[in-house]
Amino acid sequence: MRTSARIFSTNKKDEIEARGRFNFTKTDFLLRNLKSLKNKMKFTNIRNRCLALLVVLGFASPVQANYFRTVVIDAGHGGHDLGGQWGRVYEKHLCLDTATRLEAYLKGHGFNTVMTRDSDYFVSLPERVAIANNCRDAIFVAVHYNFTPKESVGGLETYYCTPQSVDLARYAHDGIIRHLREENRGVKFARFYVIRNTTCPSILVECGFVSNGGERDSMKSAWYRQSIAEGIGEGVLRFRHN
Repeated sequence: MRTSARIFSTNKKDEIEARGRFNFTKTDFLLRNLKSLKNKMKFTNIRNRCLALLVVLGFASPVQANYFRTVVIDAGHGGHDLGGQWGRVYEKHLCLDTATRLEAYLKGHGFNTVMTRDSDYFVSLPERVAIANNCRDAIFVAVHYNFTPKESVGGLETYYCTPQSVDLARYAHDGIIRHLREENRGVKFARFYVIRNTTCPSILVECGFVSNGGERDSMKSAWYRQSIAEGIGEGVLRFRHN
């Protein structure tokens, strides 16, 4: 059945007015809905753009970039490789003790840790690198003590090789300098094998000179090695959260 405004009218004038009212209402309804749809589309476009921006900012966030769960701790030397030596003070022993203290500190702050060696045995440089590269979501920290024929030389220094490792080196170095009043030899670039060939952020920390009498006496004390471990650990935490 065809429905029109005629059934509501009693004369021609009424019929025309009714038809006009009906046509206006229908057109108005369509215009209002088109306007509403347009506004919704604008809102959707704006919302989608905002979401896209948030996603981009999220991926660009340094927290995301520096996210890691595991710290590979590399105690230098070991076994027949004594490292620097002065009398009965061996670098390999100092490295292992400091690395073990660093491991305890990091575990206490919720990190997973992997030690390239956990006692006095030899591990080759390629093996150390392989251990680090097999770990996902990780950073690499090599612990060493320095040595030079010039007994007057002393101080603390930290090395990096890749751009992704610069901040880690700086934060770790700042940490050990805050804990110890030794000479600050700075953060430096170097192409040492273990930090050159690892794929994750990697640093090598030189924790003082075995060849320097004053530093040697200090590093034989547990408080010194604990201070080094805590300073590096604080740098790792700062790297994680910045």
